[in-house]
Amino acid sequence: MHAVEMSLTVIVVLVLLALVFDFMNGFHDAANSIATIVSTGVLKPQQAVAWAAFFNVLAVMVFQLKVATTIGKGTIDPNIVDHYVVFGALIGAIAWNIITWYYGIPSSSSHALIGGLAGAAMAKAGTGSLVWAGIGKVVAFILIAPLLGFILGGTMMVVVSWLCNRSTPRRVDKSFRRLQLLSAAAYSLGHGGNDAQKTIGIIWMLLIAAGISKTGESVPTWVIFSCYSAMGLGTMFGGWRIVKTMGQRITKLRPVGGFCAETGGAITLFLATGLGIPVSTTHTITGAIVGVGASKGPSNVRWGVAGGIVWAWVLTIPASALIAAVAWWLGRFLL
Repeated sequence: MHAVEMSLTVIVVLVLLALVFDFMNGFHDAANSIATIVSTGVLKPQQAVAWAAFFNVLAVMVFQLKVATTIGKGTIDPNIVDHYVVFGALIGAIAWNIITWYYGIPSSSSHALIGGLAGAAMAKAGTGSLVWAGIGKVVAFILIAPLLGFILGGTMMVVVSWLCNRSTPRRVDKSFRRLQLLSAAAYSLGHGGNDAQKTIGIIWMLLIAAGISKTGESVPTWVIFSCYSAMGLGTMFGGWRIVKTMGQRITKLRPVGGFCAETGGAITLFLATGLGIPVSTTHTITGAIVGVGASKGPSNVRWGVAGGIVWAWVLTIPASALIAAVAWWLGRFLL
């Protein structure tokens, strides 16, 4: 891959823009980590975001950088990457995040970034610049992640209900209020592990394009820690508009349901991160919450709300790709 000539100022601006996206990712997706634990009343909102942010950052010590590698090398041809492509991708993803946050729609920051990369790459070099195998995995997991969350969340709810059949509701509630602290921690760990790596991949891609890093080298330590920290800070400031949608509007959750949803979602995220697949934490937890609600009967899920969320999922990649293509064109005049 040939280094692209770009000034230090442009590199610094784009790294900061990537960290802004990472902060917004945490901010936008805070609802995924804390919606169930807040809506069940186990923790107050301020306590919940601090708990989630801590485990978001702790994930730096747990997961290998397989997702970062997929983003950096497995979605678009690394040879076409320059500062304009990175700028377009980030603006596309950030703009879509702002739009969906404003309307309280739990869309995917991950798919906004993938869409942004694809849109900017196609604007520069056409569809031949896309790595279809990598993008195919991401698109497949738009269905697989929420389905796996749905199955695991629903199955756990059925099993737990059967195991706790002889216990009083009050005793079950008390036990699972404590256990939900663990399930929320596990989910936040998986959330941090998968999502922070996407920004690591983008910055790594930029540094390789600029000739600062080489393809065979490991990711600089400062990139890893700054990305995990930015995401943790974003989670601390939490996107409250989305918490209500995730925690109460889809289905009414009690601590036992919150535990099952978070655990089902955490298992899905650990699996995807281990395989190096960038998945949507939003899709995953939504699927798990719907699975928990549906296990008590279809009438326990507000399918209209869930359907509206699915429409946002469908639109995310093409919408962010379109914005990114326009941003790529503008970037050629601005950078």
